[in-house]
Order: sequence, then C-alpha cells, then structure tokens
Amino acid sequence: MNPTNPTNPHEVFSCKLCGHCCHGESTVSLSQAEQKAIASFLDLDLADFLREFCVKKGNRIEMKIVDGHCIFYGDDGFCRVHEVKPFQCRRWPLHPSILGDQKAWGAIKADCPGFDEEACYEDVCELVRRVNNGY
Repeated sequence: MNPTNPTNPHEVFSCKLCGHCCHGESTVSLSQAEQKAIASFLDLDLADFLREFCVKKGNRIEMKIVDGHCIFYGDDGFCRVHEVKPFQCRRWPLHPSILGDQKAWGAIKADCPGFDEEACYEDVCELVRRVNNGY
C-alpha cells in the first residue's frame, strides 16, 4: 500500500464497535430529516420523539446524553438506532476537522481503537477526503 494513497479504507480504519464515540458530554445535532427518520424508526410522532430523546441548544436539536453517553447507546453496547443514525455518527471518526489540524487527528486517534497503529496523518487525511467525497 502506498501510505499516502490507501487503496482500502480498512487498511487505515476499521470500526471495532467499541462505543467510544457514543460516550462523552456532548452529542450531535440532528437535521429535521434525521429527527423524522429516527422518530419513525422508533414508531413515535415527532413531538414525542423530541420531548423524550432530544434537547434544544440554541437553534440546534441534539440527542440527549444519559449517564455519560448518547441516549441511543444500548445496554448491549450497540446503537439502538443504527439503521437510521445521524450523518455525523455514520462518518465518525473520519471527520473533516482532521484535515489541516494534526492535533485533532491525534485526539481522535487516541480515543478510537479503530485506526491502524501504523496509520499516519497523511493516510487518514486521504481517507477523510475520500469518505467526505463519497468514494
């Protein structure tokens, strides 16, 4: 593999389904389409979904945090809304903030065991570019 042009994204990153990304004191904003999709998936009307599972922060609607993790983090360690999880969750940890900020990459890599130990910053930047361009 050419380290600056990985041909297989799984050579650089492979999700370990560890749930690290579901833990913390912040969560992701939900678009209106994501709110509706998750509400429908849970067989709830939108108002009930928003009241039970979300918080409003300024102009944003975010998923609640419960006991230090996303409200949808299941007791089994898996996402309870995986089939309709928000875009930000689907692309994490391959977030554009990595591009141009090697410290962001270092922080994300330190928290996520899915990155190959040999992966370098340039490998991950190339993968982030491809993921965000729909490779």
